[in-house]
Amino acid sequence: MRRLVDTNILVHAANEDSVKHAPAMHYLKELTASGESWCLTWGIIYEFLRVATHARVFRDPFSSEEALEFAGKLINRAEVVMLSATPRHGAMLALTVSELSHPAGNLFHDIETAVLMREHGVPEIVTADTDFLQFRFLKVTNPLLSRGR
Repeated sequence: MRRLVDTNILVHAANEDSVKHAPAMHYLKELTASGESWCLTWGIIYEFLRVATHARVFRDPFSSEEALEFAGKLINRAEVVMLSATPRHGAMLALTVSELSHPAGNLFHDIETAVLMREHGVPEIVTADTDFLQFRFLKVTNPLLSRGR
């Protein structure tokens, strides 16, 4: 497994009203058709559920059942690996935080994702979130643009 798909890609793929729906859905369809292993985290799934059911984000928000169904179709794929903390998590967290200029606030959700990726040797994140550019050990790819970093 060499990549993890972030929340914002899932949100745009699920939200047919999003101007980025088509490229996000195209990316997910290509990825799932490839048969290649890829990753998610439970934090990403919970964040997707929070956003997809939120009336200020979706014009017609998903019910919790609809959001769980969308997420379940991804989680239950044979090629999807759910990353979880290992006994090295605390050490990887301390190392990662020490490498950042000003880690604070909402960045800690991204730090958790980056630390899980580091623990499992996953080098690439697929995201539209530029905060991930702070993690020098990650390759950041944004399929919603013509090319990533």
